[in-house]
Amino acid sequence: MQAVRLILVLALAPAVGVGLCRFAYSLLLPDMRESLQWSYATAGFMNTANAAGYLTGALAASPIAWRIGLHRAVVFATAVCVVTLVLSMSANTVVLSIARLLSGFAGAVAFVAASALAANIAQAYPGRLGFLMGLLYTGPAIGIFISGLTAPFLLEALGPGSWWIVWGVLAAIAVVLTAVLPLARAAPDQGSGGRTAASAAILPMLIYMAGYFLYGMGSIAYMTFMIAFVRDAGGGALLQSAFWTLIALGAFISPSLWGGVIGRSRGGGGTAIVTAVTGFGALVPFFASSPAALAISAAVFGAAFFAVTSSTTAFVRFNYPPQAWPKAIGVLTMAFGVGSMLGPILTGAVSDASGNLGAMPAIAAVLLAVGAAIAACQKPLENEGRPVSPAT
Repeated sequence: MQAVRLILVLALAPAVGVGLCRFAYSLLLPDMRESLQWSYATAGFMNTANAAGYLTGALAASPIAWRIGLHRAVVFATAVCVVTLVLSMSANTVVLSIARLLSGFAGAVAFVAASALAANIAQAYPGRLGFLMGLLYTGPAIGIFISGLTAPFLLEALGPGSWWIVWGVLAAIAVVLTAVLPLARAAPDQGSGGRTAASAAILPMLIYMAGYFLYGMGSIAYMTFMIAFVRDAGGGALLQSAFWTLIALGAFISPSLWGGVIGRSRGGGGTAIVTAVTGFGALVPFFASSPAALAISAAVFGAAFFAVTSSTTAFVRFNYPPQAWPKAIGVLTMAFGVGSMLGPILTGAVSDASGNLGAMPAIAAVLLAVGAAIAACQKPLENEGRPVSPAT
């Protein structure tokens, strides 16, 4: 099926921009923190810088996509992500901060543009909307899976201080993945040709944005520090790799698991369900840090983590016209970006004050639970079955 093939190719953009650039940092964080003598707050700040870039990229994504076209935005932004992986080999904190900022910006542009392209493709198959959009969000899982199979073992084999070599290896992998993206050129690009993009009404989905903001805080706090948590609990390279790849494997089954729920939910109900599941997965390590408990946490969290993002794109698809999709997706990505900017540094500061990461899973779980409760209050933005007319 051509739609499946095109969306899987597009999924390689978030595989690089999110899976490798953003989340692989968690695997390298313990070695970087020890080698560069960082506090937890400084380590969290690096992901805050990435999230700040993600926020600005979300704001810029729609005008960039409408100026140069969705497909070009995906390819060019992903190429910038590759450059930032190379810059991440530096031991200079300022350079690393800039690299994290730029990777967040480019990753958001690529993600929003790829999401809009995937929505263009999926609209021809309304009965498979949830499944097809879910395929796009296996992209970050691809990057997580690759980094989980490589980074922990490279760090163990090469010894302390070898984090910069691993960044180089990930950059080489990203080059290969980026080279495949031109194959998605056939995707219907409704953002091309200099047309004027429709505005997306923000006020009607303000509740939904608040829930997604808290999801960003809780989920990125968990993803930033869980490998350090596993390591502090005595987990070596094998357990770290197993934990990280279990998150990815959970994400791979996510489209089949949640496609029906997402495809039937025109309001915030579907998002609330999958957000609540991520909260449950995040909470498990607070009560037990055995390998079995960590495996349950990773599998449950991973199975719902990217389904939340898939549900937001479906929400936009159900409630806005195609011309407003890049704008609406960008607004929601902005809300997520603000949350993900605050979550890691807040959790890092609390961990510094307590001297360990013991409270981190509970903090993440509470944020996710509240986010789920808020999202559940969002009503469909419909009038007699038709999407509302977006307004400024």
